[in-house]
Amino acid sequence: MIGAYGSWAAKLLGPGPAELSFRHPRFKAAGLAGWRRLALARARDLIAEPELPWKPRVRVERRAEVDGLAVEELSWQLPYGPRTAGRFLKPAGARGPLPAVLALHDHGGNKFFGLEKISRGAVRRHPLMREHQEHYYAGKAWANEIARRGYAVLVPDAFPFASRRVRYADVSKCLVGDRREPDPRSAVDIAGYNAWAAGHEHVMAKSLFCTGTTWPGVFLYEDRRALDYLCSRPDVDASRVGCGGLSGGGMRTVFLAGTDPRIKAAVCVGLMTTWRDCLLDKCHTHTWMLYVPRLAQYLDFPEILGLRVPSPTMVLNDSGDNLFTLPEMRRADGILREVYAKAGASDRYRCSFHPGPHKFDLAMQREAFGWFDRWLADGGRP
Repeated sequence: MIGAYGSWAAKLLGPGPAELSFRHPRFKAAGLAGWRRLALARARDLIAEPELPWKPRVRVERRAEVDGLAVEELSWQLPYGPRTAGRFLKPAGARGPLPAVLALHDHGGNKFFGLEKISRGAVRRHPLMREHQEHYYAGKAWANEIARRGYAVLVPDAFPFASRRVRYADVSKCLVGDRREPDPRSAVDIAGYNAWAAGHEHVMAKSLFCTGTTWPGVFLYEDRRALDYLCSRPDVDASRVGCGGLSGGGMRTVFLAGTDPRIKAAVCVGLMTTWRDCLLDKCHTHTWMLYVPRLAQYLDFPEILGLRVPSPTMVLNDSGDNLFTLPEMRRADGILREVYAKAGASDRYRCSFHPGPHKFDLAMQREAFGWFDRWLADGGRP
Protein backbone atom coordinates (compact mmCIF):
# COMPACT_ATOMS: atom_id res chain seq x y z
CA MET A 1 0.00 0.00 0.00
CA ILE A 2 1.32 3.42 -0.91
CA GLY A 3 2.66 6.01 1.50
CA ALA A 4 1.41 6.69 5.01
CA TYR A 5 -1.83 4.84 4.31
CA GLY A 6 0.04 1.53 4.51
CA SER A 7 1.09 1.95 8.12
CA TRP A 8 -2.40 3.13 9.04
CA ALA A 9 -4.05 0.15 7.32
CA ALA A 10 -1.59 -2.30 8.91
CA LYS A 11 -2.83 -1.19 12.32
CA LEU A 12 -6.28 -2.49 11.39
CA LEU A 13 -4.80 -5.99 11.33
CA GLY A 14 -3.68 -5.57 14.92
CA PRO A 15 -0.50 -6.79 16.60
CA GLY A 16 -1.75 -10.20 17.71
CA PRO A 17 -3.65 -13.17 16.30
CA ALA A 18 -6.83 -12.43 14.36
CA GLU A 19 -10.21 -12.83 15.99
CA LEU A 20 -10.77 -16.51 15.08
CA SER A 21 -7.14 -17.63 14.98
CA PHE A 22 -6.59 -20.91 16.79
CA ARG A 23 -3.48 -19.21 18.17
CA HIS A 24 -5.68 -16.76 20.07
CA PRO A 25 -5.47 -17.39 23.84
CA ARG A 26 -9.23 -17.71 24.11
CA PHE A 27 -9.12 -20.98 22.15
CA LYS A 28 -7.82 -23.94 24.11
CA ALA A 29 -6.01 -26.91 22.60
CA ALA A 30 -8.70 -29.25 23.91
CA GLY A 31 -11.36 -27.25 22.06
CA LEU A 32 -10.02 -27.88 18.56
CA ALA A 33 -13.28 -29.23 17.13
CA GLY A 34 -15.34 -26.38 18.53
CA TRP A 35 -12.90 -23.78 17.27
CA ARG A 36 -12.88 -25.32 13.79
CA ARG A 37 -16.67 -25.30 13.55
CA LEU A 38 -16.75 -21.63 14.50
CA ALA A 39 -13.86 -20.51 12.29
CA LEU A 40 -14.87 -22.63 9.32
CA ALA A 41 -18.43 -21.32 9.41
CA ARG A 42 -17.20 -17.73 9.34
CA ALA A 43 -14.66 -18.45 6.60
CA ARG A 44 -17.25 -20.16 4.42
CA ASP A 45 -19.69 -17.31 4.97
CA LEU A 46 -17.15 -14.73 3.79
CA ILE A 47 -15.72 -16.82 0.93
CA ALA A 48 -19.33 -17.09 -0.23
CA GLU A 49 -19.13 -20.20 -2.37
CA PRO A 50 -22.16 -20.16 -4.71
CA GLU A 51 -24.93 -22.53 -3.65
CA LEU A 52 -25.73 -24.24 -6.93
CA PRO A 53 -26.83 -27.88 -7.31
CA TRP A 54 -24.80 -30.15 -9.59
CA LYS A 55 -24.47 -33.86 -10.21
CA PRO A 56 -21.21 -35.27 -11.58
CA ARG A 57 -22.41 -36.07 -15.11
CA VAL A 58 -19.12 -36.29 -16.92
CA ARG A 59 -18.61 -37.08 -20.58
CA VAL A 60 -15.54 -38.97 -21.78
CA GLU A 61 -14.46 -37.23 -24.96
CA ARG A 62 -11.64 -39.65 -25.82
CA ARG A 63 -9.29 -42.20 -24.32
CA ALA A 64 -5.64 -42.87 -25.04
CA GLU A 65 -2.57 -44.50 -23.59
CA VAL A 66 0.35 -42.09 -23.20
CA ASP A 67 3.76 -43.19 -21.90
CA GLY A 68 2.33 -45.94 -19.74
CA LEU A 69 -0.64 -43.91 -18.52
CA ALA A 70 -4.31 -44.36 -19.30
CA VAL A 71 -5.58 -40.89 -20.16
CA GLU A 72 -9.20 -39.78 -20.37
CA GLU A 73 -10.14 -36.40 -21.83
CA LEU A 74 -13.29 -35.34 -20.02
CA SER A 75 -15.83 -32.55 -19.95
CA TRP A 76 -18.71 -31.55 -17.72
CA GLN A 77 -21.28 -28.78 -17.65
CA LEU A 78 -21.54 -26.62 -14.55
CA PRO A 79 -24.68 -24.52 -13.95
CA TYR A 80 -23.02 -21.58 -15.74
CA GLY A 81 -20.46 -20.89 -18.43
CA PRO A 82 -18.92 -23.16 -21.10
CA ARG A 83 -18.19 -26.84 -20.51
CA THR A 84 -15.25 -27.55 -18.25
CA ALA A 85 -12.44 -29.67 -19.66
CA GLY A 86 -10.66 -32.11 -17.39
CA ARG A 87 -7.96 -34.72 -17.82
CA PHE A 88 -7.86 -37.95 -15.83
CA LEU A 89 -4.67 -40.01 -15.63
CA LYS A 90 -3.71 -43.30 -14.00
CA PRO A 91 -1.24 -46.11 -14.68
CA ALA A 92 -2.34 -48.13 -17.69
CA GLY A 93 -3.96 -51.36 -16.56
CA ALA A 94 -4.51 -50.18 -12.96
CA ARG A 95 -7.96 -51.02 -11.65
CA GLY A 96 -7.91 -49.51 -8.22
CA PRO A 97 -9.25 -48.28 -6.05
CA LEU A 98 -6.22 -46.00 -6.17
CA PRO A 99 -5.13 -43.10 -4.01
CA ALA A 100 -5.88 -39.89 -5.88
CA VAL A 101 -4.72 -36.32 -6.34
CA LEU A 102 -6.70 -33.35 -7.59
CA ALA A 103 -3.95 -31.47 -9.45
CA LEU A 104 -4.55 -27.72 -9.58
CA HIS A 105 -2.90 -25.72 -12.34
CA ASP A 106 -1.24 -22.33 -11.90
CA HIS A 107 -2.20 -18.83 -12.99
CA GLY A 108 1.08 -17.80 -14.62
CA GLY A 109 -0.47 -14.75 -16.29
CA ASN A 110 -1.83 -17.12 -18.91
CA LYS A 111 -5.58 -17.64 -19.02
CA PHE A 112 -5.59 -19.06 -22.53
CA PHE A 113 -4.30 -22.37 -21.13
CA GLY A 114 -5.29 -24.40 -18.08
CA LEU A 115 -4.81 -28.12 -17.50
CA GLU A 116 -2.15 -28.26 -20.24
CA LYS A 117 0.19 -26.34 -17.93
CA ILE A 118 0.74 -29.33 -15.66
CA SER A 119 -0.34 -32.39 -17.68
CA ARG A 120 0.14 -34.03 -21.05
CA GLY A 121 -2.27 -36.01 -23.19
CA ALA A 122 -2.07 -37.70 -26.55
CA VAL A 123 -2.14 -34.45 -28.50
CA ARG A 124 1.23 -32.83 -29.10
CA ARG A 125 2.13 -30.16 -26.55
CA HIS A 126 1.64 -26.58 -27.62
CA PRO A 127 5.06 -24.88 -27.93
CA LEU A 128 3.99 -22.30 -25.33
CA MET A 129 3.20 -25.09 -22.87
CA ARG A 130 6.60 -26.67 -23.48
CA GLU A 131 8.13 -23.32 -22.53
CA HIS A 132 5.81 -23.00 -19.52
CA GLN A 133 6.75 -26.40 -18.16
CA GLU A 134 10.44 -25.74 -18.72
CA HIS A 135 10.19 -22.44 -16.85
CA TYR A 136 8.13 -23.50 -13.84
CA TYR A 137 8.32 -27.30 -13.62
CA ALA A 138 11.83 -28.29 -14.83
CA GLY A 139 10.26 -29.52 -18.06
CA LYS A 140 7.89 -31.95 -16.34
CA ALA A 141 4.14 -32.33 -16.47
CA TRP A 142 3.88 -33.00 -12.76
CA ALA A 143 0.37 -34.47 -12.92
CA ASN A 144 1.68 -37.21 -15.23
CA GLU A 145 4.71 -37.76 -13.01
CA ILE A 146 2.68 -38.43 -9.89
CA ALA A 147 0.19 -40.60 -11.80
CA ARG A 148 3.11 -42.86 -12.74
CA ARG A 149 3.69 -43.46 -9.01
CA GLY A 150 0.35 -45.26 -8.78
CA TYR A 151 -2.13 -42.40 -8.38
CA ALA A 152 -5.38 -41.52 -10.07
CA VAL A 153 -5.04 -37.84 -11.00
CA LEU A 154 -7.68 -35.37 -12.15
CA VAL A 155 -6.65 -32.02 -13.66
CA PRO A 156 -9.57 -29.63 -14.28
CA ASP A 157 -9.51 -26.28 -16.03
CA ALA A 158 -10.12 -23.51 -13.51
CA PHE A 159 -12.35 -20.48 -13.90
CA PRO A 160 -11.61 -18.48 -16.10
CA PHE A 161 -8.85 -20.43 -17.88
CA ALA A 162 -8.76 -22.42 -21.13
CA SER A 163 -12.16 -24.11 -21.61
CA ARG A 164 -13.54 -21.83 -18.87
CA ARG A 165 -12.03 -18.62 -20.22
CA VAL A 166 -14.02 -15.52 -21.11
CA ARG A 167 -14.54 -15.15 -24.86
CA TYR A 168 -14.46 -11.73 -26.47
CA ALA A 169 -17.90 -12.40 -27.93
CA ASP A 170 -19.34 -12.73 -24.42
CA VAL A 171 -18.18 -9.28 -23.33
CA SER A 172 -19.50 -5.80 -23.98
CA LYS A 173 -17.91 -4.17 -27.01
CA CYS A 174 -16.75 -1.29 -24.83
CA LEU A 175 -14.37 -3.75 -23.13
CA VAL A 176 -13.10 -5.63 -26.18
CA GLY A 177 -13.28 -3.16 -29.05
CA ASP A 178 -12.70 -4.89 -32.39
CA ARG A 179 -10.71 -7.85 -31.05
CA ARG A 180 -11.24 -11.23 -32.69
CA GLU A 181 -10.98 -14.59 -30.99
CA PRO A 182 -7.30 -15.58 -30.84
CA ASP A 183 -5.87 -18.13 -33.22
CA PRO A 184 -4.64 -20.97 -30.97
CA ARG A 185 -1.62 -21.40 -33.26
CA SER A 186 -0.56 -17.78 -32.88
CA ALA A 187 1.70 -16.83 -29.97
CA VAL A 188 0.97 -13.17 -30.74
CA ASP A 189 -2.81 -13.68 -30.51
CA ILE A 190 -2.49 -15.66 -27.30
CA ALA A 191 -0.25 -13.02 -25.73
CA GLY A 192 -2.78 -10.39 -26.74
CA TYR A 193 -5.61 -12.32 -25.13
CA ASN A 194 -3.64 -12.86 -21.92
CA ALA A 195 -2.78 -9.16 -21.71
CA TRP A 196 -6.43 -8.25 -22.19
CA ALA A 197 -7.58 -10.80 -19.58
CA ALA A 198 -5.00 -9.57 -17.06
CA GLY A 199 -6.10 -5.98 -17.57
CA HIS A 200 -9.71 -6.84 -16.84
CA GLU A 201 -9.36 -8.91 -13.67
CA HIS A 202 -10.69 -5.96 -11.68
CA VAL A 203 -13.85 -6.02 -13.79
CA MET A 204 -14.36 -9.71 -13.07
CA ALA A 205 -13.69 -9.26 -9.35
CA LYS A 206 -16.11 -6.34 -9.05
CA SER A 207 -18.73 -8.26 -11.00
CA LEU A 208 -18.42 -11.23 -8.64
CA PHE A 209 -18.66 -8.96 -5.59
CA CYS A 210 -21.87 -7.55 -7.04
CA THR A 211 -23.40 -11.04 -7.04
CA GLY A 212 -22.53 -11.66 -3.39
CA THR A 213 -19.70 -14.10 -4.08
CA THR A 214 -15.91 -13.83 -4.41
CA TRP A 215 -13.33 -15.14 -6.82
CA PRO A 216 -12.08 -17.70 -4.25
CA GLY A 217 -15.73 -18.66 -3.77
CA VAL A 218 -16.09 -19.53 -7.46
CA PHE A 219 -12.78 -21.42 -7.41
CA LEU A 220 -13.96 -23.34 -4.37
CA TYR A 221 -17.28 -24.24 -5.97
CA GLU A 222 -15.67 -25.49 -9.17
CA ASP A 223 -12.82 -27.34 -7.47
CA ARG A 224 -15.27 -29.03 -5.12
CA ARG A 225 -17.34 -30.19 -8.10
CA ALA A 226 -14.19 -31.69 -9.65
CA LEU A 227 -13.51 -33.34 -6.29
CA ASP A 228 -17.07 -34.73 -6.27
CA TYR A 229 -16.40 -36.43 -9.56
CA LEU A 230 -12.96 -37.72 -8.59
CA CYS A 231 -14.32 -39.24 -5.38
CA SER A 232 -17.24 -40.83 -7.25
CA ARG A 233 -15.07 -42.92 -9.57
CA PRO A 234 -14.91 -46.66 -8.81
CA ASP A 235 -11.16 -46.68 -9.52
CA VAL A 236 -10.53 -44.06 -6.79
CA ASP A 237 -10.28 -44.64 -3.04
CA ALA A 238 -12.25 -41.64 -1.79
CA SER A 239 -10.67 -42.01 1.66
CA ARG A 240 -7.20 -41.30 0.20
CA VAL A 241 -7.47 -38.10 -1.83
CA GLY A 242 -5.10 -35.14 -1.81
CA CYS A 243 -4.67 -31.90 -3.70
CA GLY A 244 -1.85 -29.55 -4.57
CA GLY A 245 -0.46 -27.04 -6.99
CA LEU A 246 1.92 -24.18 -7.66
CA SER A 247 1.09 -20.48 -7.40
CA GLY A 248 -2.57 -20.10 -8.39
CA GLY A 249 -2.83 -23.84 -7.81
CA GLY A 250 -1.33 -23.28 -4.36
CA MET A 251 -3.93 -20.62 -3.68
CA ARG A 252 -6.71 -22.97 -4.72
CA THR A 253 -5.14 -25.60 -2.44
CA VAL A 254 -5.37 -23.18 0.50
CA PHE A 255 -9.10 -22.63 0.03
CA LEU A 256 -10.06 -26.18 -0.96
CA ALA A 257 -7.90 -28.10 1.51
CA GLY A 258 -8.69 -25.63 4.27
CA THR A 259 -12.45 -26.07 3.95
CA ASP A 260 -13.14 -29.57 2.55
CA PRO A 261 -12.40 -32.52 4.86
CA ARG A 262 -12.25 -34.95 1.91
CA ILE A 263 -8.74 -33.65 1.22
CA LYS A 264 -6.60 -35.95 3.36
CA ALA A 265 -3.21 -34.53 2.33
CA ALA A 266 -2.40 -31.12 0.87
CA VAL A 267 0.67 -29.55 -0.75
CA CYS A 268 0.67 -25.78 -1.27
CA VAL A 269 3.55 -24.64 -3.49
CA GLY A 270 4.70 -21.07 -4.03
CA LEU A 271 1.69 -19.33 -2.52
CA MET A 272 2.15 -18.82 1.20
CA THR A 273 2.51 -15.51 2.99
CA THR A 274 0.51 -13.19 5.24
CA TRP A 275 -2.13 -10.54 4.64
CA ARG A 276 0.38 -8.04 6.01
CA ASP A 277 2.81 -8.95 3.22
CA CYS A 278 0.13 -8.37 0.59
CA LEU A 279 -0.87 -5.08 2.19
CA LEU A 280 2.50 -3.46 2.74
CA ASP A 281 4.77 -4.86 0.04
CA LYS A 282 3.31 -7.26 -2.48
CA CYS A 283 -0.28 -6.37 -3.32
CA HIS A 284 0.85 -5.25 -6.79
CA THR A 285 2.31 -8.69 -7.59
CA HIS A 286 -0.93 -10.58 -7.01
CA THR A 287 -4.08 -11.38 -8.91
CA TRP A 288 -7.51 -10.21 -7.81
CA MET A 289 -8.28 -13.92 -7.39
CA LEU A 290 -6.67 -14.00 -3.94
CA TYR A 291 -8.88 -11.69 -1.91
CA VAL A 292 -11.88 -12.23 0.34
CA PRO A 293 -13.23 -9.02 1.92
CA ARG A 294 -13.11 -8.98 5.73
CA LEU A 295 -11.52 -12.42 6.08
CA ALA A 296 -8.29 -10.90 7.43
CA GLN A 297 -10.24 -9.73 10.47
CA TYR A 298 -10.80 -13.36 11.44
CA LEU A 299 -7.92 -15.41 9.96
CA ASP A 300 -4.50 -14.62 8.58
CA PHE A 301 -3.91 -16.10 5.14
CA PRO A 302 -2.01 -19.22 6.31
CA GLU A 303 -4.74 -19.89 8.85
CA ILE A 304 -7.21 -20.58 6.04
CA LEU A 305 -5.09 -23.62 5.22
CA GLY A 306 -4.68 -24.20 8.96
CA LEU A 307 -8.42 -24.82 9.27
CA ARG A 308 -7.60 -28.41 8.27
CA VAL A 309 -5.42 -29.08 11.32
CA PRO A 310 -4.52 -31.87 12.23
CA SER A 311 -4.77 -33.20 8.65
CA PRO A 312 -1.39 -33.54 6.88
CA THR A 313 -0.26 -30.30 5.25
CA MET A 314 2.90 -29.36 3.38
CA VAL A 315 4.02 -25.89 2.26
CA LEU A 316 6.87 -25.50 -0.22
CA ASN A 317 8.40 -22.05 -0.70
CA ASP A 318 11.05 -20.61 -2.99
CA SER A 319 13.39 -18.38 -1.01
CA GLY A 320 13.93 -16.15 -4.06
CA ASP A 321 10.25 -15.84 -4.92
CA ASN A 322 9.59 -12.21 -5.85
CA LEU A 323 5.85 -12.56 -5.25
CA PHE A 324 6.45 -12.42 -1.49
CA THR A 325 8.93 -11.12 1.03
CA LEU A 326 11.04 -13.79 2.69
CA PRO A 327 10.36 -12.54 6.26
CA GLU A 328 6.60 -12.86 5.74
CA MET A 329 6.92 -16.29 4.13
CA ARG A 330 8.82 -17.33 7.25
CA ARG A 331 6.22 -15.68 9.48
CA ALA A 332 3.48 -17.63 7.68
CA ASP A 333 5.44 -20.82 8.36
CA GLY A 334 5.67 -19.85 12.02
CA ILE A 335 1.91 -19.30 12.17
CA LEU A 336 1.14 -22.74 10.76
CA ARG A 337 3.74 -24.38 13.00
CA GLU A 338 2.08 -22.77 16.01
CA VAL A 339 -1.38 -23.91 14.91
CA TYR A 340 -0.25 -27.51 14.40
CA ALA A 341 1.77 -27.55 17.62
CA LYS A 342 -1.18 -26.29 19.64
CA ALA A 343 -3.30 -29.08 18.13
CA GLY A 344 -0.64 -31.66 19.09
CA ALA A 345 -0.02 -32.47 15.42
CA SER A 346 3.42 -31.03 14.67
CA ASP A 347 4.40 -34.18 12.76
CA ARG A 348 1.59 -33.53 10.28
CA TYR A 349 2.89 -30.16 9.11
CA ARG A 350 6.03 -29.57 7.09
CA CYS A 351 7.42 -26.47 5.41
CA SER A 352 10.53 -26.24 3.26
CA PHE A 353 12.36 -23.34 1.62
CA HIS A 354 14.05 -24.15 -1.67
CA PRO A 355 16.57 -21.88 -3.39
CA GLY A 356 15.62 -19.97 -6.50
CA PRO A 357 12.66 -18.07 -7.96
CA HIS A 358 8.95 -18.92 -8.23
CA LYS A 359 8.78 -22.56 -9.40
CA PHE A 360 7.96 -26.20 -8.62
CA ASP A 361 11.22 -27.86 -9.67
CA LEU A 362 12.37 -31.47 -9.43
CA ALA A 363 13.58 -31.27 -5.85
CA MET A 364 10.27 -29.74 -4.78
CA GLN A 365 8.31 -32.32 -6.76
CA ARG A 366 10.20 -35.14 -5.05
CA GLU A 367 9.38 -33.68 -1.66
CA ALA A 368 5.73 -33.16 -2.53
CA PHE A 369 5.33 -36.65 -4.00
CA GLY A 370 6.98 -38.13 -0.93
CA TRP A 371 4.44 -36.33 1.24
CA PHE A 372 1.54 -37.73 -0.78
CA ASP A 373 3.11 -41.20 -0.63
CA ARG A 374 3.41 -40.97 3.15
CA TRP A 375 -0.17 -39.95 3.82
CA LEU A 376 -2.09 -41.41 0.86
CA ALA A 377 -0.24 -44.28 -0.81
CA ASP A 378 1.02 -45.68 2.50
CA GLY A 379 -2.38 -45.45 4.11
CA GLY A 380 -1.67 -42.39 6.24
CA ARG A 381 0.97 -43.99 8.41
CA PRO A 382 3.59 -41.65 9.92
